[in-house]
Amino acid sequence: MKKSIVLATLLSTVSFAALAGGNIEAGKAAVKKFDCASCHGDNFSNPKDPSYPKLAGQHVDYLAQALKSYKRGGDVASANGRTNATMGPKAKELSNDDIQNIAAYLHSLPGELVLKK
Repeated sequence: MKKSIVLATLLSTVSFAALAGGNIEAGKAAVKKFDCASCHGDNFSNPKDPSYPKLAGQHVDYLAQALKSYKRGGDVASANGRTNATMGPKAKELSNDDIQNIAAYLHSLPGELVLKK
């Protein structure tokens, strides 16, 4: 029974990432290329600074939107942008494919994020 639940969860995670248009293996390569672990931690659940977000297991759409917002920036001319001295320049280097792939990869990782009831 437990194996069935684990398998169903794994398949739904992989399927959702595929539907979102991201390539998990390409995302894994991209987080290495852009050195995301230097701030967010090797497993993306234990960031180097407690003010940095835990990314492992986060929703694909949230991750992609956050990266797009950092890429857009936070000046008046760019609505819905985010500012951060570190993330802004890093996000500007990302292509749309990089963003989707990174979001798919991070979503596929086991995380510590939980919903409180």
